[in-house]
Amino acid sequence: MTILITGATGQLGNAVVRHVLNRTDEQVIVSVRTPEKFTLEGVEVRQGDFNDPETLNFQGIDKLLIVSADDHDTDVRIKQHKNAIAKAVEHGVGHIFYTSLTDAATSPSLAAPVHKATEEAILATGITYTFLRNGMYHENYLDALAQDTVAISTKDGRVASASRDDFAQGAAAALTTPGHENQTYELTGSTSWSFPELAGDRYRDVTDEDLIAAGVPPFLVDFFKSIRNGVFAEVRPDLEKLLGRPTTPIKVA
Repeated sequence: MTILITGATGQLGNAVVRHVLNRTDEQVIVSVRTPEKFTLEGVEVRQGDFNDPETLNFQGIDKLLIVSADDHDTDVRIKQHKNAIAKAVEHGVGHIFYTSLTDAATSPSLAAPVHKATEEAILATGITYTFLRNGMYHENYLDALAQDTVAISTKDGRVASASRDDFAQGAAAALTTPGHENQTYELTGSTSWSFPELAGDRYRDVTDEDLIAAGVPPFLVDFFKSIRNGVFAEVRPDLEKLLGRPTTPIKVA
């Protein structure tokens, strides 16, 4: 069995590789844009760029994990993902795993269309798939929660987040154990929390417009709006099941 992981110089992809190596003796390969940035030993490194599909080499791969690209342009990301999917078809990949987003097919989040389109493209190939619909990362919010004043527009909306490492361990578990064919996993933390709850007296309720005026990127403000509207509040059991334990709670310094 041969496993290939894309985006392995990124924080999530690199963590997935480390956990896969700890779980299996199967051959592990990575596909990265800049091989010199990948430093883990015991792994075959292939240079590949989603923007240049001719550089992608998925030959001989049984399980391919496509880690979602990080470009903020929706059309660019969809094209990047479709380039990788087309190469997976061309090279006869046996099983595609994809790091998606909570409720990708129906979510009102501005980030969702990328993942909906990518899932649809994977389904259209007829290749066995596993959609790892990651919720929010604890790490997305730790800086904000560490401020003397936590000025944010989420109100009392809740977030069922988990640590990036828990999501990585969940992906590694799916890649290295049987029984995940044609499954969609909604991956969240074991508990939910709110900004007023964690920030206490430091919490200040502001508007989306206030945040944009202060220079907060619109895509981040959209996530705050989604939290306010309960988009990422539901606790699901799938990540716990993959991990075999509850997820790590968020901790505020």
